[in-house]
Amino acid sequence: MLDIRFHGHSSVQVTSKGHSIMIDPFISGSPVAATKLEDFSVQYILLTHGHLDHILDAVELAKKNDATIVATHELATYLSWQGVKTISMNLGGSIKLPFGKVKMTQAFHSSGVVLDDEKQIVYMGMPGGFVIELGGKTIYHAGDTGLFGDMKLIGERHDIDLAFLPIGDVFTMGPEDALVAAEWVQADFVVPIHYDTFPPIKQDGEAFVAELAEKDIRGKALKPGETLRLP
Repeated sequence: MLDIRFHGHSSVQVTSKGHSIMIDPFISGSPVAATKLEDFSVQYILLTHGHLDHILDAVELAKKNDATIVATHELATYLSWQGVKTISMNLGGSIKLPFGKVKMTQAFHSSGVVLDDEKQIVYMGMPGGFVIELGGKTIYHAGDTGLFGDMKLIGERHDIDLAFLPIGDVFTMGPEDALVAAEWVQADFVVPIHYDTFPPIKQDGEAFVAELAEKDIRGKALKPGETLRLP
């Protein structure tokens, strides 16, 4: 059994049998987050890429919980210099962890930390997504990405129970492409992410879920703080 809690934007917490992992923690700077950092208890933090709206709270959350951050080599190295435990990996690789298995998939996006004061951008490795095996279930978090053909391979090679797909457009797929991605990934259940956080990515999550239903795909637009249970 899995308990999935959506925290807004792309932040997802997955819990099963005492194991709790967080994907892309963006809480303190999020205008839609319904929880506070002190409310979290996690052992692992998975980061899809190095943009601030995906890593903002990773270091603080890791230090508070003595948690380990999993990310691409460049991003993991950068965060390790801030005094947290990290595990480096890269696209196509997989690692076994106490809760199960994590595989990093490709994503088509960018990845870097913008240092405004220095007017510099620090490269943080390739962006990615994750296929996570936990509690007898398989979850696909696509990260920030546009539509790409190898999503078909992800669906063919993994029996995905739940997929988190971005629908915000502008910086990622919009709803139209995300519908295609949902078909290709072949997940039993789809939850839209990376929308409604800021004006440029305003979308109608309920309309997207209704369009999923027309394709016989189950889904739900979770509100920040809402929990979904997979038996």
